[in-house]
Amino acid sequence: MSGTAQIGVTGLAVMGRNLARNFARNGFTVAVHNRTTAKTDALVEDFGDEGTFVPAHTPEEFVAALERPRRLVIMVKAGEPTDAVIKEFAPLLEEGDVVIDGGNAHFEDTRRREKELREQGIHFVGVGISGGEEGALNGPSIMPGGSEESYASLGPMLEKIAAKAKDGTPCTTHIGPDAAGHFVKMVHNGIEYADMQLIAEAYHLLRAVAGYSPAQIADTFRSWNTGRLDSYLIEITAEVLAHTDAATGSPFVDVVQDRAEQKGTGRWTVQIALDLGVPVSGIAEAVFARSLSGHADLREAARGLPGPSAAPLGTEEAAAFADRVEQALYASKIVSYTQGFHQIRAGSETYDWDIDLGAVASIWRAGCIIRAAFLDRIRAAYDSRPDLLSLLSDQQFADEIGAAQDDWRTVIAEAVRQGVPTPGFAAALSYYDGLRADRLPAALTQGQRDFFGAHTYRRTDRDGSFHTLWGGDRSEVPAG
Repeated sequence: MSGTAQIGVTGLAVMGRNLARNFARNGFTVAVHNRTTAKTDALVEDFGDEGTFVPAHTPEEFVAALERPRRLVIMVKAGEPTDAVIKEFAPLLEEGDVVIDGGNAHFEDTRRREKELREQGIHFVGVGISGGEEGALNGPSIMPGGSEESYASLGPMLEKIAAKAKDGTPCTTHIGPDAAGHFVKMVHNGIEYADMQLIAEAYHLLRAVAGYSPAQIADTFRSWNTGRLDSYLIEITAEVLAHTDAATGSPFVDVVQDRAEQKGTGRWTVQIALDLGVPVSGIAEAVFARSLSGHADLREAARGLPGPSAAPLGTEEAAAFADRVEQALYASKIVSYTQGFHQIRAGSETYDWDIDLGAVASIWRAGCIIRAAFLDRIRAAYDSRPDLLSLLSDQQFADEIGAAQDDWRTVIAEAVRQGVPTPGFAAALSYYDGLRADRLPAALTQGQRDFFGAHTYRRTDRDGSFHTLWGGDRSEVPAG
């Protein structure tokens, strides 16, 4: 078999199959391989008219089908299955070849794999792909890491198959060395968790407090989607809420169990944020909200606990409350993105990735799950001020969140009064207030730590670390 394929995809489940079809539709000759050969044959039989595919039934045939430098995309489950595929194919490759992992790998695994293959002269590229099955086929947002040499070989192909923003810019760019791409994809998913939680809380408030039906809330979300909240998640939320279950005639949301599952990337985001010392409280609350929803026995045991009963508002009051919820949702979303970009900056500094935050916002404008109109403004904010520490330091976002804060506080207060949980909204507001506070109670925390553990503290009026002799005359001594 001659090396004629410009790229190869191994692992032909839905995502891998659709990605292979995307490459073929865009004029590339694609080698395809799967451990189960029937999937390879089925892809060529079902979609062979979409482009040029080269089926391979063995690893040796697959590698032989690829032109040099070989570009081999792995689309299998993260973890051990990915390691197994790399172990199988690496001995068949040569110096300068490129192995691409398109799965949702943990970025530390990607760092390890990149180092191991680099020592063999093989480029390893961890690629975050967002957009689901439809995106893989029609144009996802693509977040590749790896060496600059690997992007020179792979980048033009990714730019061809990626989603395009409204200005025509491909939604992909070289994120940075080794695992930068998978790290950014992880944070993308963390923001996605927070975004979905905030939208769910808005729905809950409109239903329990405003007294709206799912159909009315769907109309509300459609209206919001024509303004500053314009986004993919708002759009599909309206579709879900408008859907009627065919079997029962009930609103779809009323026949679905209220237990949200998760695949782990949101949890990873929170775990890594703790390691980096970055507060991503909104993402954390979204992860915990899903966890709480899954504890059905715990919730059943607590269902009889005392609390206020929600009392729906009158028609005019409900309409006014809905407008306030829109303000609270928008302000909370700004905070979620602020926390996510802070984490990317911290990761970039820790691992020396030199990630361009404006470029990240740019490639999230289309194709990915969190695509939203205001990402173009986030891109502009970072492009104009690459050293911007926080989106809340951008004047336009600061003005908007300032204008929203009274309604934001009113919504949370009403939620508390009526017993409607809003952990995402409340965490976002607490983060905002924590940043703007002149002083935080952390001074007391430091005093407590010094009292029970001699952990020392710093003073506001002089340099150095100090410890108070709490058990004696309470005199202060310099630490160390």
